[in-house]
Amino acid sequence: MVVVGLAMAQLSLWLFEAGLQRYLESGLRNESETILMALERGPSGLQLNPQHVSPAYGRPLSGHYFRIDFAEEHWRSRSLWDLELPIPEALGPSSKLRLGPDGQRLLVLRSEYRRFGQTLSVTVAQDYTPVQASFQRMRQIGLATGLGALLLILWLQRLTVKRALRPLERARQQIHQLQQGQRSQLDSEVPQELEPLVEQVNQLLAHTEDSLKRSRNALGNLGHALKTPLAVLLSLAASDRLNAHPQLRATLREQAQQIQHRLERELNRARISGDALPSAAFDCSAELPGLMATLGMIHGNHLQLRHEVADGLLLPWDREDLLELLGNLLDNACKFADSEVCLSIDAHPGHFELLIDDDGPGIAAADRIEVLQRGARLDEQVDGHGLGLGIVRDIVQAWGGELQLRDSPLGGLRVSVRLQRRGPAQGT
Repeated sequence: MVVVGLAMAQLSLWLFEAGLQRYLESGLRNESETILMALERGPSGLQLNPQHVSPAYGRPLSGHYFRIDFAEEHWRSRSLWDLELPIPEALGPSSKLRLGPDGQRLLVLRSEYRRFGQTLSVTVAQDYTPVQASFQRMRQIGLATGLGALLLILWLQRLTVKRALRPLERARQQIHQLQQGQRSQLDSEVPQELEPLVEQVNQLLAHTEDSLKRSRNALGNLGHALKTPLAVLLSLAASDRLNAHPQLRATLREQAQQIQHRLERELNRARISGDALPSAAFDCSAELPGLMATLGMIHGNHLQLRHEVADGLLLPWDREDLLELLGNLLDNACKFADSEVCLSIDAHPGHFELLIDDDGPGIAAADRIEVLQRGARLDEQVDGHGLGLGIVRDIVQAWGGELQLRDSPLGGLRVSVRLQRRGPAQGT
């Protein structure tokens, strides 16, 4: 709009100025013919009748000038005073000549006529400077007015577009709330143009949630269905019937246990929702007290279980996955803690950090890398500590997080889980 508007304005001004010059040239042609008609025969030859010429040609530097050339003589208007009128080389109009120390811009018309048997050259000029100054002021006023109108149009356009796109901004905010786990669906009260989009998104969310629930139920049923045959195989491997075949019994027991561990690990991994359900969220204030109470009943009242979490903190990940992750880490910390276990969750601009501390024996620094590298099964034990990291590693990996083992301020082991926020980083 700016480029086209400026181009159209400049073109319009150029056309207007060209038309104005054509109008003034028409007036100069009439003046030239009037001067021609003012020539008369006198006693001494041609003479100019001043009564037929405009009085402006008699005032010095009035802005109206003429010059007549014939034979070896030339006449010029008194308005030129002691200046010489510049004569264009070619016949016709010209607007590039200037006159006098003030640099008056002249609009000049040179014409040739034949009168009384003689060829006459009549040059008529008009000072174009006042007209040009007026035109320049008009151009400035027009450009200023046009620019003001353009700015007003752009402001109105911005206001209109902003108001028109306000439903899209609300939809964007709701999608961000979906990512943060603060809602499960988009509002259906939207303009008609957005209804198909919102409907499709809501259907996709409902389908994703339903598929995840059905998958978890199916996996749970599969796990229960296979546990009984595995228990039978393990019982047969431990029975006295195979005393005569100790090698066979050992092989059968080993293979059955590997199948059991593999099955549990894969079932736990398959239950991780990861980012498949953005509408789910973990409310720390609502979930952690119950989790801590359950662990207290399991491990006895000799342990002091506490958590340091800001009120109302929401973690934008699946509730079941976070319960699985925290349950595993806190359960292992309770197994090896002497008297105290602490869970703290810190919210930072770009990530969350989960810290589980205990006052147990901990793990030597040289063994921590090996524990993380070998954390392939839920019940894998390293140097007798029994720290199961399989499902924890799978969940953290599914979320693109980072798992570290460090020394705890309580004297035992600190497990640090760093999880990046979903979407744009925002404060809690």
